[in-house]
Parts: sequence; C-alpha cells; structure tokens
Amino acid sequence: MSNKPANNIQDLQYFGEFGGVNPSISDSATYTFLHAKTMLDTFEGHAEGCYLYSRHTSPSNLFLSEALAAMEFTETANVAASGMGAITSVFLQVCNAGDHIVSSRTIYGGSYAFLKNFAPKFNIATTFIDITSLEAIENAITTQTKMIYCEAISNPLLEIANIAKLSKIAKKYNILLVVDNTFSPLVISPQKLGADITIHSLTKFINGTNDTVGGVVCGSQKFIDSLRSVNDGAAMLLGPVMDSLRASSILKNLRTLHIRMKKHSENALYLAEHFEKDGLKVVYPGLKSHPDHQLFKTMHNKEYGFGGILTIDVGNLNKANELMELMQHENLGYLAVSLGFYKTLFSASGTSTSSEIPEEEQEKMGLSEGIVRFSIGLDNDIERTYRAMRMCMKKVGVL
Repeated sequence: MSNKPANNIQDLQYFGEFGGVNPSISDSATYTFLHAKTMLDTFEGHAEGCYLYSRHTSPSNLFLSEALAAMEFTETANVAASGMGAITSVFLQVCNAGDHIVSSRTIYGGSYAFLKNFAPKFNIATTFIDITSLEAIENAITTQTKMIYCEAISNPLLEIANIAKLSKIAKKYNILLVVDNTFSPLVISPQKLGADITIHSLTKFINGTNDTVGGVVCGSQKFIDSLRSVNDGAAMLLGPVMDSLRASSILKNLRTLHIRMKKHSENALYLAEHFEKDGLKVVYPGLKSHPDHQLFKTMHNKEYGFGGILTIDVGNLNKANELMELMQHENLGYLAVSLGFYKTLFSASGTSTSSEIPEEEQEKMGLSEGIVRFSIGLDNDIERTYRAMRMCMKKVGVL
C-alpha cells in the first residue's frame, strides 16, 4: 500500500464480468449457493467470498468499501445508505446501556441530535466538550466512557481536532477515537494520526455530484465484521444498506476525488484570502488568522490544501439571508445545505445544518446567527467569482 491516499485508490484495478473497465453491478438482493453447507457457513461468517443477502453486503458495495478503506488506510470498510446510517451504527455497535461518549460540541446537527435526544433512550450518555481543549476532554472521561467522537474539521465552526493528541488520550483510557472526516477526504488521513475508526458522509465531497446520500465506516476487519454480524451487528440489524447501483456510481466519482479536492481547496483559499483583505470576518484553516492554522499544517496531506469550506460572519441572519438570496439570483451558487458540489453551496448554519443544536448551546460554542457557510465549487475562473460575490456583498451592505 502506498503512503498516498489517491495512489491507493488509483492502484485498485477492477474488471467487469465481461471485461468491462468498470466492475459489473450486482443487481440482486439475494444470492444462490451450489451447496447447502456453504449457505450455513456464510450465515456463520466462515465463507470468504460468498454473498448471502444484499443487506449483509454485495459485490458492488464491497468494491466501493475496498476503495474507501484504501483511501483511509484501514483494513476494510462498510458502506451505508447515508452518513447518518454509518455514524449511528458505530455509536450503537460500540455502546451498551450505561455507557458514555465524550463528543466534540461542534459536530453535524444530525450527529448532535442523535447523541443528545435519541441515544438517551438506550441509556447512552454524552458529554459535549470543546474539542480544542484536550484537558477538558480528558476530564470528561469516566469509567463508563467508550469513545471520543469528533470531526477532523468541525461543522460549521471549522475547528481542527488534534487527532494525534486525542489518540494518545484514547489509548491511555483504552477507548476508541472515532473521527468523522466528511469535510476533509484526502486532505486529512485520521488513521495516520492515530484514529481507530474513520467515518464519512459520502453524500458530500466523495460523491461530489449531489445526486445521492451515502456513508461509510472505515476500520479494522474485526470491527467491520462485528458491524455486519447477523446476530448482533448494528449495520446488519438496523439495515442502512446502500443500493448496488448507488455504490457503483459513487465508486466512479471517487476516481476523480483527488482532482476535485485540489480545485475546491485552491478556490476556497483564493476567496478566503481576498475576503479577509476586504475586512470580512472569515474563518478558513488556510488563513494564518485561523487559531488552528499551524496545527492543521502539521496534520494535512499538503497537496490537497486546506479544504473547500469557509465561513463568513455577516453579523445577523437577515443580512445572511439577503446576501445568499442575491448570490443565488446572480448564479454564484445555490442556497442549499450540504457540501462538496461542483457549484458553490451556501447556508446559514445556525438555522440549517446545525438547527438541531439549541440556540443557547449555539451561543456557547460561538455559532453566531450571521455565519454563512460556503462550500466552494469547482469554478474555473475564481477571480470572476470573487468579483461577482464582492459586488453582491457591497449591494447588501456587508462590505
């Protein structure tokens, strides 16, 4: 295996059933056995290379899983029908009633809502901590704690988790470090920094065409086998199975991820630098003004830059909405949630992707209502985009 994530993807060679350059799609829900004994062995998890039922896994899903595991430097992976399907199955696989999770307080709204509102039904408790305070993280760990959960680059404040140091804390207490790497595929390789499990929402950068949702859990063979177990595997029993047709289309898009991430990052850095010069309050890990800028430089795979997400604080929600509506009207992007699209997407996080987080909690974490999150697209002429965005900002009085 190469030391570079994109090389690992590129080195995977799959042939279709009839010599096709793309692997054949396994359009079946169930699979036949030549011998009854093989079916029994497969049920018990002892038959390599045999397929049982597509909720368990399928050839198409395995091709995609293998490629994502190669990218994330793990033994294997398991894809799910959505990012939340991947995330929640990890929480429920690792934790039993009475267990405890230490989580970053700035995480995707869906992850937050699951831990805060849903997991307590199963008597699973979560303490939400500022992920940049290692002391606070360590102090929150109890004898019941089973994992530290964080995002490599947090949504939407773009705080950077010090994965190497968090990993040391996790190992000291013999708990798992689970990292959601959705904002930074190829940019950051959590496994190299000591993470135990890496999760992605494939919906975003990895797929890149905003035509489907998807998720993946990358980890050890042992952990992924436990997720898929017919007896007590969360991924098997909750059934968040990805469709084979979707898996094959995401795999095709994954092949161009390295080119896209470089362009997303290049464009985002250009806009962030120029907006900051204009006097706007910009948060972007590539700016020297970002509190974790130096840390990020020690962590990232340099050729992919600092990622495609930046935020601008325009002061209040009305201004944010006015600006976004005008930018959409001027065809500079879409007022839409999600990220990693070829066109720029913008949303006011407090009332959209983080709306599950109560207002007082948003205030505590520094999520002001005027923050606009930009997922910068693949614009060929970013200078032209900048000029047009600046004109919109002047028109609504942000500049």
